Amino acid sequence: MRFLPRLGLSAALAIAAFLSWRLLLQTPARSHRGDLAPKAEDSFTLTLDSFLHTQQLRKRRLRDFCSRAGKVTTLPSSRDERVSLLSNLRVNTKLDLLYCQVPSTGVEEWHQILEKLEEENVTLPVPLPYRQLHKKETRLSEFNQTEIKAMLGSYTKVLFVRDPFHRLIATFLQGMGISSSFSSFIQEVLDSGMHNGSMAWKPLVSLCRPCLVQYDYVVMFGFLRQELGHLLHRAGLREGSLLPELTDSQVQWTYRWLSEQMFSELSAQQKKQLSHFYRWDLAALPFSSSFLSDHPSTAQTWEK
Repeated sequence: MRFLPRLGLSAALAIAAFLSWRLLLQTPARSHRGDLAPKAEDSFTLTLDSFLHTQQLRKRRLRDFCSRAGKVTTLPSSRDERVSLLSNLRVNTKLDLLYCQVPSTGVEEWHQILEKLEEENVTLPVPLPYRQLHKKETRLSEFNQTEIKAMLGSYTKVLFVRDPFHRLIATFLQGMGISSSFSSFIQEVLDSGMHNGSMAWKPLVSLCRPCLVQYDYVVMFGFLRQELGHLLHRAGLREGSLLPELTDSQVQWTYRWLSEQMFSELSAQQKKQLSHFYRWDLAALPFSSSFLSDHPSTAQTWEK
Protein backbone atom coordinates (compact mmCIF):
# COMPACT_ATOMS: atom_id res chain seq x y z
CA MET A 1 0.00 0.00 0.00
CA ARG A 2 2.29 2.66 -1.28
CA PHE A 3 0.00 5.51 -0.29
CA LEU A 4 0.52 4.91 3.44
CA PRO A 5 3.88 6.73 3.85
CA ARG A 6 2.75 9.57 1.63
CA LEU A 7 -0.26 10.39 3.72
CA GLY A 8 1.31 9.82 7.10
CA LEU A 9 -1.59 7.69 8.24
CA SER A 10 -2.41 7.69 11.92
CA ALA A 11 -2.63 4.71 14.23
CA ALA A 12 -6.32 4.43 13.42
CA LEU A 13 -5.51 3.41 9.87
CA ALA A 14 -3.22 0.67 11.14
CA ILE A 15 -6.37 -1.07 12.33
CA ALA A 16 -8.05 -0.50 8.97
CA ALA A 17 -5.09 -2.11 7.22
CA PHE A 18 -6.31 -5.49 8.46
CA LEU A 19 -9.40 -5.06 6.31
CA SER A 20 -9.19 -6.47 2.84
CA TRP A 21 -7.78 -4.32 0.05
CA ARG A 22 -10.84 -4.79 -2.07
CA LEU A 23 -13.16 -3.80 0.73
CA LEU A 24 -11.21 -0.62 1.33
CA LEU A 25 -11.49 0.39 -2.30
CA GLN A 26 -15.21 -0.35 -2.43
CA THR A 27 -16.33 1.48 0.69
CA PRO A 28 -18.53 4.51 0.09
CA ALA A 29 -17.94 7.83 1.75
CA ARG A 30 -20.44 10.22 3.26
CA SER A 31 -24.14 9.57 2.72
CA HIS A 32 -26.43 12.60 2.40
CA ARG A 33 -29.97 13.18 1.25
CA GLY A 34 -28.53 15.53 -1.34
CA ASP A 35 -26.98 12.46 -2.99
CA LEU A 36 -30.47 11.03 -3.60
CA ALA A 37 -29.19 7.91 -1.88
CA PRO A 38 -30.50 5.94 1.11
CA LYS A 39 -28.75 6.22 4.45
CA ALA A 40 -25.89 3.81 5.05
CA GLU A 41 -27.11 2.66 8.44
CA ASP A 42 -26.77 -0.99 9.32
CA SER A 43 -30.50 -1.34 9.99
CA PHE A 44 -31.63 0.50 6.88
CA THR A 45 -33.65 -1.52 4.39
CA LEU A 46 -34.33 -0.05 0.99
CA THR A 47 -37.88 -0.95 0.03
CA LEU A 48 -38.91 -1.38 -3.57
CA ASP A 49 -41.04 1.76 -3.39
CA SER A 50 -38.12 3.78 -2.01
CA PHE A 51 -35.84 2.38 -4.66
CA LEU A 52 -38.22 3.31 -7.48
CA HIS A 53 -38.76 6.78 -6.03
CA THR A 54 -35.00 7.32 -5.80
CA GLN A 55 -34.64 6.19 -9.41
CA GLN A 56 -37.23 8.73 -10.52
CA LEU A 57 -35.36 11.52 -8.78
CA ARG A 58 -32.02 10.55 -10.29
CA LYS A 59 -33.41 10.22 -13.80
CA ARG A 60 -35.28 13.51 -13.49
CA ARG A 61 -32.03 15.22 -12.58
CA LEU A 62 -30.40 13.69 -15.65
CA ARG A 63 -33.23 14.90 -17.89
CA ASP A 64 -32.98 18.40 -16.48
CA PHE A 65 -29.25 18.43 -17.14
CA CYS A 66 -29.66 17.20 -20.70
CA SER A 67 -32.28 19.84 -21.47
CA ARG A 68 -29.78 22.55 -20.45
CA ALA A 69 -26.46 21.10 -21.57
CA GLY A 70 -27.03 20.59 -25.28
CA LYS A 71 -25.47 17.11 -25.30
CA VAL A 72 -25.87 14.60 -28.13
CA THR A 73 -29.36 13.08 -27.90
CA THR A 74 -29.73 11.23 -31.22
CA LEU A 75 -27.84 8.28 -32.63
CA PRO A 76 -25.43 9.38 -35.41
CA SER A 77 -25.76 7.78 -38.82
CA SER A 78 -21.97 7.65 -39.21
CA ARG A 79 -20.42 4.42 -37.91
CA ASP A 80 -17.25 6.21 -36.81
CA GLU A 81 -19.28 8.67 -34.77
CA ARG A 82 -21.26 5.84 -33.18
CA VAL A 83 -18.05 4.03 -32.25
CA SER A 84 -16.71 7.20 -30.64
CA LEU A 85 -19.88 7.87 -28.65
CA LEU A 86 -20.68 4.30 -27.62
CA SER A 87 -17.23 2.86 -27.01
CA ASN A 88 -17.82 2.37 -23.26
CA LEU A 89 -21.25 0.77 -23.54
CA ARG A 90 -21.49 -2.99 -23.15
CA VAL A 91 -24.39 -5.31 -23.95
CA ASN A 92 -25.37 -8.79 -22.88
CA THR A 93 -27.64 -10.04 -25.64
CA LYS A 94 -28.66 -13.18 -23.77
CA LEU A 95 -29.99 -11.25 -20.79
CA ASP A 96 -30.99 -8.12 -22.70
CA LEU A 97 -28.85 -5.84 -20.53
CA LEU A 98 -26.92 -2.72 -21.47
CA TYR A 99 -24.59 -0.81 -19.18
CA CYS A 100 -21.69 1.62 -19.17
CA GLN A 101 -18.31 0.19 -18.20
CA VAL A 102 -16.38 2.62 -16.00
CA PRO A 103 -13.86 1.34 -13.42
CA SER A 104 -14.46 1.78 -9.67
CA THR A 105 -18.18 2.51 -9.97
CA GLY A 106 -19.57 -0.92 -9.06
CA VAL A 107 -19.34 -2.35 -12.55
CA GLU A 108 -16.89 -5.02 -11.37
CA GLU A 109 -19.57 -6.52 -9.12
CA TRP A 110 -22.03 -6.30 -12.00
CA HIS A 111 -19.65 -8.30 -14.18
CA GLN A 112 -19.48 -11.03 -11.54
CA ILE A 113 -23.26 -11.24 -11.37
CA LEU A 114 -23.59 -11.50 -15.15
CA GLU A 115 -20.89 -14.18 -15.29
CA LYS A 116 -22.74 -16.27 -12.72
CA LEU A 117 -25.99 -15.86 -14.60
CA GLU A 118 -24.26 -16.97 -17.80
CA GLU A 119 -22.78 -20.02 -16.04
CA GLU A 120 -26.21 -20.99 -14.77
CA ASN A 121 -27.62 -20.62 -18.29
CA VAL A 122 -30.21 -18.12 -17.14
CA THR A 123 -32.57 -16.72 -19.74
CA LEU A 124 -35.25 -14.09 -19.54
CA PRO A 125 -38.67 -15.47 -18.51
CA VAL A 126 -40.57 -13.69 -21.30
CA PRO A 127 -39.70 -14.18 -25.01
CA LEU A 128 -38.63 -11.01 -26.77
CA PRO A 129 -40.59 -9.65 -29.76
CA TYR A 130 -37.43 -9.61 -31.93
CA ARG A 131 -34.59 -11.94 -32.84
CA GLN A 132 -32.10 -12.54 -30.04
CA LEU A 133 -28.51 -12.36 -31.20
CA HIS A 134 -26.96 -14.57 -28.49
CA LYS A 135 -23.51 -13.15 -28.91
CA LYS A 136 -21.04 -12.97 -26.05
CA GLU A 137 -21.04 -9.76 -24.05
CA THR A 138 -19.59 -7.11 -26.30
CA ARG A 139 -19.51 -3.43 -27.19
CA LEU A 140 -22.73 -1.82 -28.32
CA SER A 141 -20.83 -0.03 -31.09
CA GLU A 142 -20.07 -3.35 -32.79
CA PHE A 143 -23.68 -3.71 -33.93
CA ASN A 144 -25.29 -1.96 -36.86
CA GLN A 145 -27.51 1.09 -36.51
CA THR A 146 -30.78 -0.87 -36.63
CA GLU A 147 -29.65 -3.30 -33.95
CA ILE A 148 -28.34 -0.49 -31.75
CA LYS A 149 -31.67 1.35 -31.94
CA ALA A 150 -33.52 -1.86 -31.03
CA MET A 151 -31.25 -2.44 -28.02
CA LEU A 152 -31.52 1.15 -26.82
CA GLY A 153 -35.28 0.88 -27.04
CA SER A 154 -35.81 -2.49 -25.38
CA TYR A 155 -32.81 -3.53 -23.27
CA THR A 156 -32.62 -2.84 -19.53
CA LYS A 157 -30.04 -0.04 -19.36
CA VAL A 158 -27.98 0.49 -16.21
CA LEU A 159 -25.73 3.41 -15.27
CA PHE A 160 -23.34 2.97 -12.33
CA VAL A 161 -22.34 6.28 -10.77
CA ARG A 162 -19.88 7.40 -8.10
CA ASP A 163 -18.67 10.69 -6.67
CA PRO A 164 -15.86 11.77 -9.03
CA PHE A 165 -13.51 12.56 -6.15
CA HIS A 166 -13.96 9.05 -4.77
CA ARG A 167 -13.28 7.63 -8.22
CA LEU A 168 -10.00 9.55 -8.22
CA ILE A 169 -9.03 8.18 -4.82
CA ALA A 170 -9.82 4.60 -5.89
CA THR A 171 -7.82 5.07 -9.09
CA PHE A 172 -4.84 6.43 -7.15
CA LEU A 173 -4.93 3.62 -4.58
CA GLN A 174 -4.94 1.04 -7.36
CA GLY A 175 -1.77 2.56 -8.79
CA MET A 176 -3.29 3.54 -12.10
CA GLY A 177 -1.28 6.76 -12.27
CA ILE A 178 2.47 7.29 -12.51
CA SER A 179 2.64 9.87 -9.72
CA SER A 180 4.02 9.18 -6.24
CA SER A 181 1.73 11.57 -4.37
CA PHE A 182 -1.99 12.23 -4.58
CA SER A 183 -1.44 15.90 -5.37
CA SER A 184 0.89 15.09 -8.26
CA PHE A 185 -1.56 12.43 -9.46
CA ILE A 186 -4.33 15.01 -9.53
CA GLN A 187 -2.08 17.30 -11.52
CA GLU A 188 -1.50 14.43 -13.93
CA VAL A 189 -5.27 14.11 -14.34
CA LEU A 190 -5.71 17.83 -14.91
CA ASP A 191 -2.81 18.02 -17.37
CA SER A 192 -4.18 15.10 -19.40
CA GLY A 193 -7.37 17.04 -20.09
CA MET A 194 -10.73 15.78 -21.27
CA HIS A 195 -9.58 14.10 -24.48
CA ASN A 196 -6.26 12.50 -23.50
CA GLY A 197 -7.13 11.27 -20.01
CA SER A 198 -7.68 7.70 -18.90
CA MET A 199 -11.14 6.15 -18.78
CA ALA A 200 -10.45 5.59 -15.07
CA TRP A 201 -10.94 9.29 -14.36
CA LYS A 202 -12.80 10.85 -17.27
CA PRO A 203 -16.20 12.33 -16.35
CA LEU A 204 -19.02 9.79 -16.39
CA VAL A 205 -21.18 12.01 -18.58
CA SER A 206 -18.60 11.97 -21.36
CA LEU A 207 -18.09 8.20 -21.05
CA CYS A 208 -21.67 6.99 -20.62
CA ARG A 209 -23.68 9.47 -22.73
CA PRO A 210 -26.77 9.68 -20.47
CA CYS A 211 -28.41 12.20 -22.80
CA LEU A 212 -28.23 9.75 -25.71
CA VAL A 213 -28.94 6.61 -23.69
CA GLN A 214 -32.10 6.78 -21.60
CA TYR A 215 -30.92 4.65 -18.68
CA ASP A 216 -33.59 2.72 -16.81
CA TYR A 217 -31.60 2.54 -13.59
CA VAL A 218 -28.98 4.81 -12.05
CA VAL A 219 -27.17 2.77 -9.39
CA MET A 220 -25.27 4.65 -6.69
CA PHE A 221 -21.94 3.24 -5.59
CA GLY A 222 -22.06 2.23 -1.93
CA PHE A 223 -25.59 0.81 -2.04
CA LEU A 224 -24.97 -1.92 -4.61
CA ARG A 225 -26.35 -4.87 -2.69
CA GLN A 226 -29.83 -3.48 -2.07
CA GLU A 227 -30.16 -1.53 -5.30
CA LEU A 228 -28.93 -4.40 -7.47
CA GLY A 229 -31.32 -6.75 -5.69
CA HIS A 230 -34.29 -4.62 -6.74
CA LEU A 231 -32.83 -4.10 -10.21
CA LEU A 232 -32.40 -7.83 -10.88
CA HIS A 233 -35.88 -8.52 -9.55
CA ARG A 234 -37.39 -5.87 -11.82
CA ALA A 235 -35.49 -7.31 -14.79
CA GLY A 236 -36.98 -10.75 -14.11
CA LEU A 237 -33.68 -12.26 -12.93
CA ARG A 238 -32.90 -14.15 -9.74
CA GLU A 239 -30.74 -12.30 -7.24
CA GLY A 240 -30.20 -14.34 -4.06
CA SER A 241 -26.57 -15.28 -3.50
CA LEU A 242 -25.50 -13.38 -6.62
CA LEU A 243 -25.50 -10.06 -4.80
CA PRO A 244 -22.21 -8.60 -3.55
CA GLU A 245 -21.49 -8.95 0.16
CA LEU A 246 -20.56 -5.39 1.07
CA THR A 247 -19.98 -4.43 4.71
CA ASP A 248 -19.87 -0.72 4.10
CA SER A 249 -20.25 0.37 7.71
CA GLN A 250 -17.04 -1.42 8.75
CA VAL A 251 -14.80 0.83 6.69
CA GLN A 252 -16.93 3.91 6.08
CA TRP A 253 -15.05 5.91 8.68
CA THR A 254 -11.73 4.92 7.08
CA TYR A 255 -12.76 6.08 3.64
CA ARG A 256 -14.13 9.32 5.05
CA TRP A 257 -10.81 9.92 6.77
CA LEU A 258 -8.87 9.21 3.56
CA SER A 259 -11.13 11.50 1.55
CA GLU A 260 -10.66 14.39 3.93
CA GLN A 261 -6.90 13.89 4.15
CA MET A 262 -6.40 13.60 0.40
CA PHE A 263 -8.55 16.60 -0.33
CA SER A 264 -6.51 18.65 2.13
CA GLU A 265 -3.36 17.82 0.11
CA LEU A 266 -4.66 19.70 -2.90
CA SER A 267 -4.07 23.35 -3.61
CA ALA A 268 -6.99 25.75 -3.95
CA GLN A 269 -6.26 25.96 -7.67
CA GLN A 270 -6.36 22.17 -8.07
CA LYS A 271 -9.68 21.97 -6.22
CA LYS A 272 -11.16 24.63 -8.46
CA GLN A 273 -9.81 22.96 -11.60
CA LEU A 274 -11.17 19.57 -10.53
CA SER A 275 -14.60 21.08 -9.98
CA HIS A 276 -14.46 22.49 -13.49
CA PHE A 277 -13.20 19.20 -14.93
CA TYR A 278 -16.13 17.30 -13.39
CA ARG A 279 -18.73 20.05 -13.81
CA TRP A 280 -20.90 17.81 -16.04
CA ASP A 281 -21.01 15.00 -13.49
CA LEU A 282 -21.68 17.36 -10.59
CA ALA A 283 -24.58 18.95 -12.48
CA ALA A 284 -26.07 15.78 -13.97
CA LEU A 285 -25.65 13.26 -11.17
CA PRO A 286 -26.54 13.18 -7.45
CA PHE A 287 -23.26 14.33 -5.92
CA SER A 288 -24.33 17.51 -4.18
CA SER A 289 -22.37 16.53 -1.05
CA SER A 290 -19.15 15.89 -2.95
CA PHE A 291 -16.03 17.66 -1.76
CA LEU A 292 -15.82 19.11 -5.26
CA SER A 293 -19.25 20.74 -4.90
CA ASP A 294 -17.76 23.09 -2.32
CA HIS A 295 -15.56 24.59 -5.05
CA PRO A 296 -17.98 25.31 -7.91
CA SER A 297 -16.60 25.96 -11.34
CA THR A 298 -16.98 29.52 -12.58
CA ALA A 299 -17.62 28.34 -16.14
CA GLN A 300 -21.25 28.67 -17.26
CA THR A 301 -20.86 27.18 -20.74
CA TRP A 302 -21.33 23.58 -21.73
CA GLU A 303 -19.35 21.68 -24.34
CA LYS A 304 -20.71 18.79 -26.38
